[in-house]
Amino acid sequence: MLVDQLPTLAVASLAAFGLALLSAVAGFGGGVLLLPVFTALFGLRVAVPMLTLTQVSSNTFRVWLNRRDLHWRLIGWFALGAVPLAVAGGLLLAHAPLGPLKRLLGVFLIGVVIWRRRNPRPRKPAERTFTAVGAASGLGSALLGSVGPLTAPFFLAYGLTRAAYIGTEAAGAVTLHLSKIAAYGAGDLLTRRVVLYGLALTPATLAGAWTGKKIVGRISDHVFVILVEIGLVAAGALFLLGM
Repeated sequence: MLVDQLPTLAVASLAAFGLALLSAVAGFGGGVLLLPVFTALFGLRVAVPMLTLTQVSSNTFRVWLNRRDLHWRLIGWFALGAVPLAVAGGLLLAHAPLGPLKRLLGVFLIGVVIWRRRNPRPRKPAERTFTAVGAASGLGSALLGSVGPLTAPFFLAYGLTRAAYIGTEAAGAVTLHLSKIAAYGAGDLLTRRVVLYGLALTPATLAGAWTGKKIVGRISDHVFVILVEIGLVAAGALFLLGM
């Protein structure tokens, strides 16, 4: 089966490399942009669980690359909300109306950037706030494939940048993606085809994450935040367009 799909997997691998690199630099964005590509190549019901498998490998590698700068307390609070809602969202995937959810998320992301421009020094959120952030992220990610941009404003407001931001966000993402995989398996969405495709794309995602780590060490905190905000606007526009 994989031999017959080699041209398609080659295209998917190139996309996975480029967007894993983007995620490693900006802390998010790869999953949001990769979902339309995977959907066009494989169909939505295959694309969402397959994207989750590639995100597990990419985020786990980003955690390892930034392991010295992780904020474990934030990761714990995030996981407390993310895990149960990711499982619930994974079980609902086959029946949920995805279009309205995407448009709502798009409005939120663009609104957050406008708010940050008007309030350049927002109040630092409490650690317990990240339980609610994790819950919203877990549910949205399970239904839409990836909502990494949803968490970015909160980690930035907490004061995390570069390695601390990328590694901590990735660790939180690993907890919800593993929960999604369990739910997809229970819902018969984690088929042999999905697993094989996910494994085939893993080398490209790891290579992209490693390359992105090399780049992010060369940019300033100010440039990093600007890149994240550009990514938020781009992701919001994609969601509004229904992609």
